[in-house]
Amino acid sequence: MDTVVEATGLDLTFRTADGPVHALRDVGLSVAPGEFVSFIGPSGCGKTTFLRCVAALETPTGGTLTVNGMTPDEARRARAYGYVFQAAGLYPWRTIERNITLPLEIMGFPRAERRERAAKALDLVELSGFAGKHPWQLSGGMQQRASIARALAFDADLLLMDEPFGALDEIVRDRLNEELLRLWDRTAKTILFVTHSIPEAVYLSTKIVVMSPRPGRITDVIDSPLPRDRPLDIRDTPEFLAVAHRVREGLRDGVEAA
Repeated sequence: MDTVVEATGLDLTFRTADGPVHALRDVGLSVAPGEFVSFIGPSGCGKTTFLRCVAALETPTGGTLTVNGMTPDEARRARAYGYVFQAAGLYPWRTIERNITLPLEIMGFPRAERRERAAKALDLVELSGFAGKHPWQLSGGMQQRASIARALAFDADLLLMDEPFGALDEIVRDRLNEELLRLWDRTAKTILFVTHSIPEAVYLSTKIVVMSPRPGRITDVIDSPLPRDRPLDIRDTPEFLAVAHRVREGLRDGVEAA
């Protein structure tokens, strides 16, 4: 398969009582297997909307969009992706293991397979000793890792992440960025990642998609020159700073052109 996600001329207009809202306009993007693609732009630029279109949570009003060569709805039914939301969204009365296995329960997976998948996912996010804990017994960062484990339990090749670390403090965020890169390297999954942070986008990504204010358009696609192995101090290098500068300029140009 040459592409995991392929968008061509993608438009989305919401009909509201106050008139049409143009959320996406003429979005074109190809995502290859194994890429880590970050979407960055001002609030309301369509970053999350694009992710929701990939997940079949929104329906485009124009253009084409395929996921693993299927329509988004077909990909949803084929369980082609896992989705990590901004908030962990864990049920406080269920253990971490049972939060992770809830979608699998709904899908009818046998109990033994549910537990096996949960154990594997918890190991990937380094929470193996916390299966029997409840969400309130975990820190915010650990809860978000559990949310990632829930998405990984599907074992899909595509992971959609909607600003999962935005509410965390900088120290925790840095650690989870490092862990996410290790997870990506171990699993070879394709990741689509929404963020408002320029350093986060540059540190994590093989490709950075810069978007403009509404109507959401792609103003720049930056292929990262950084090596796959990225310690945190790579953020002090000239190469990193050059990419960050290009992202910042792209965001500024997009706002001025809007």
